Amino acid sequence: MSSVVERRLLVNYRVDPDAAASLVPPPMRPQLVGGWAVAGICLIRLGQFRPGWLPGWVGLRSENAAHRIAVEWDGRRGRSTGVYISRRDSGSMINVLAGGRLFPGEHSLARFDVRETAQDLHVAFASHDETISVSVDVRTVERFQGSELFADLAQASDFFRRGSAGFSATRGGQCLDGLELQTDSWRVEPVEVRSVRSTVFDDRDRFPPGSAVLDCALLMREVPVSWRPLTPLQVVAGSTTGRE
Repeated sequence: MSSVVERRLLVNYRVDPDAAASLVPPPMRPQLVGGWAVAGICLIRLGQFRPGWLPGWVGLRSENAAHRIAVEWDGRRGRSTGVYISRRDSGSMINVLAGGRLFPGEHSLARFDVRETAQDLHVAFASHDETISVSVDVRTVERFQGSELFADLAQASDFFRRGSAGFSATRGGQCLDGLELQTDSWRVEPVEVRSVRSTVFDDRDRFPPGSAVLDCALLMREVPVSWRPLTPLQVVAGSTTGRE
């Protein structure tokens, strides 16, 4: 599948490793940076989403969200890295119906509210099942600063580029759907988070006070990408196995 990432906002938290480990299926484990796990919300608008052999004008446009944790695991080829996606939401009924069937990644239906200018961006969504809601306001800035996870923009960019393989939870619970983002035009820009609310990261039962702290946010705009299905990882008796 091919598409254009019209906008991809990564809102990133530094998370207590034990709290993060309780949320990922073994043998996946949180990938640590400076002793912290890295988790967050990906808020992405895709345009021209279609099979790669079709022209862009026939593609679909949709608002989507994913809650994710950076992970690593040991496979036949050694250590692998990527992200574990505990949940995907979409404003597109087509994505909800086709996800996990025609392409990897099951989605739940959500209502999105997006307002943006060249400098300011507001993205919010609420799931139809009323279990998840997020609201984020950011503004573009000249310098990347304030992060305790990454020393500079280049380091942050490289970390997330290397985590382009995503494995997402499925309703059946027997496997993890795999999908990899591929692009030759990777580029991110820094943004300042003006406000953020998340029923996931603000949940004190899931993340006790101090165990999930907003660290930084990055923005991608107008990046052509392709999506490569990965071999699903099978979940068996509390463990995850699969081919690399």
